[in-house]
Parts: sequence; structure tokens; C-alpha cells
Amino acid sequence: MKAKRSMFLASPSIQYKDTFLEALQEEVQAEGDQTSKDIQRIQRFAADFEGFLQRFSDMERGINTPNLVPASSFWLIDDGEYVGSLNLRHELNDHLLHVGGHIGYDIRPSKRGEGYGKEILRLGLEMARERGLRRVLITCDETNIGSKKIIEANGGVFENAVTQEGSPVKKLRYWIDIA
Repeated sequence: MKAKRSMFLASPSIQYKDTFLEALQEEVQAEGDQTSKDIQRIQRFAADFEGFLQRFSDMERGINTPNLVPASSFWLIDDGEYVGSLNLRHELNDHLLHVGGHIGYDIRPSKRGEGYGKEILRLGLEMARERGLRRVLITCDETNIGSKKIIEANGGVFENAVTQEGSPVKKLRYWIDIA
């Protein structure tokens, strides 16, 4: 990983629209099962990107988010390019306590394995501390070895592995004290 002097978390912004949409396309191609639904989703985001961004603002304030908890979204930016996203949930409901956790993150496929995951989580933990959280739950699928390493590198202490409804893959649960 090169020096990250220009790397930071930013609120989702029109400024990063092009590289964000490129990352979505990468994700679809990496999964290898691109469907017309995937293409339509990307086209929908591109056509009304400001509306797409408004949903992030609404979620942070708990507006128009039935069955969801308030959450802050951030994009990891490096050299002016969208690299990944982080979702910081302000509280946990029963589902999040079981399998979702406080923080979820994703790195675009072309940037994986370069240390960005470790950095986005480190920065996300700082944001959680600033929000007043003292302890955060982070989860990952037992098959996601990269995410497991990222969580542990950021101080994650394994609590347990739980079953997920409808999936043979267990969810690993880690707690990180950030007070």
C-alpha cells in the first residue's frame, strides 16, 4: 500500500460520483453474475445521484428508514477516488446485535488486498468514538478471511460464531472497546 497522505473518510458526495459508479460496476463484474437488475440499479443511481445521496442523509437522521436504525455513511477517498464505503450504525436492534453489528464496510474489488480495509475500519472506529460509542460490534462471514484479519488487526476480540437464517455460513462476532 502506498503512503496514504490523501486518504480520508468523507460523506457521500456528488464529487465522487464517477468513481463510485465505476466501483459499483467492478463489484457486479467481480461477482460474475451481472443481471439486468444490477445494470438497472447502477443506471438508477446514475440518473438520480442526488436522490441516492439524500437517502444517506435521511438514514443518518432516522427519516424514511422503516425497520432500520439511524446510521452514518462514509466513503473512503484516496487521491480523489472512491475506494470503499463504511456504514456506522448508531445503535443496535435485535438483528444487528445478532449478525449485523455497528460497522459494515466494503472495499472496491480493484483495491482489495492493499490495506484499505484495515484503514477504513480504523477510521470508522474513530468516527464511532466521536459519536460517543464506547464498544462496537463488528461481524463477518466465517468464510471472509480478509475481513476476519482486518477486524482482528483493529483490536477485535472474538465472542462467538452464530448461525444465520437461510445460510450455511456462520457469522463471526467481534467486540472492540474504543472508549
